Amino acid sequence: MIPISSQTANLIGFAGSFCIVAAFAYANRAKRMDKLVYNLVNLLGAALLTVSLLVNFNLPTLVLEIVWMTIATYGIIVALRERSAARQEAGA
Repeated sequence: MIPISSQTANLIGFAGSFCIVAAFAYANRAKRMDKLVYNLVNLLGAALLTVSLLVNFNLPTLVLEIVWMTIATYGIIVALRERSAARQEAGA
């Protein structure tokens, strides 16, 4: 486990929850969503929640955060590929 207090872990977890909720709100409010930003914020949120869960362990939620990070990582890869393809098309 990580050598931080339970209270500190909770604050880290709250920061992670805020990131995920902020990304969700952004996705629903943005006129044109930036997939890279959306997925980076989701990944950060899930990572912060994972830190919290390593102190205040809850297996089902830890598994959820691992899946969330996997999906966000995939989204980041897709967004970076799309940006690269758009740059190549613009330069062609």
